[in-house]
Amino acid sequence: MSGLPPAAGKSSFDLIDREKFLSLIDLPQKSTVVDLACGTGKYSIAISGTEASPYTVYAVDLWEEGIDALNQIIADNNITNIRSVVADISKKIPLETDSADMCLMATVLHDLSKESQHATLREAYRVLKPDGILMIIEFKKIDSGPGPPVNIRLAELEVEKLAVTHDFKKISCDEIGEFNYVIKLEKSA
Repeated sequence: MSGLPPAAGKSSFDLIDREKFLSLIDLPQKSTVVDLACGTGKYSIAISGTEASPYTVYAVDLWEEGIDALNQIIADNNITNIRSVVADISKKIPLETDSADMCLMATVLHDLSKESQHATLREAYRVLKPDGILMIIEFKKIDSGPGPPVNIRLAELEVEKLAVTHDFKKISCDEIGEFNYVIKLEKSA
């Protein structure tokens, strides 16, 4: 595939404290979660839980091979609550306005151009319901460990400032591993 996303095939999922991350997802049953730039869907699968999971997860990525790999896992494990979608999140998230309870961006924001960062946050805002939650996982801005070069990493304050310009309000910021943090934001009305 031409135009391979910068971190295609890589995931921060194996670096985080999964239990802590999942405990921060506090949504009512039957909520809709959108995993933006999901790659092969490790976060989507964890959030979807079991067949009895109360969430519907939309796993969205422009990397077709990643979505194909996720589709194989879905089929092999009879997972019925993940909907995989090939789409560019910086152009159009193929969901209705005000339809999602939560959007997740796991170590994606730093790889996007400034224009794409803004476009993606606008799209996340559009698809989220009023008071919907945006969770952004990023690498700490430290010059050690796995992850992107320190010069493209985003500090917590940088992520917050960027999100606030798109009418998100910070709820919390938590360390979820030696190298990662998650900022939880709410869509402001």
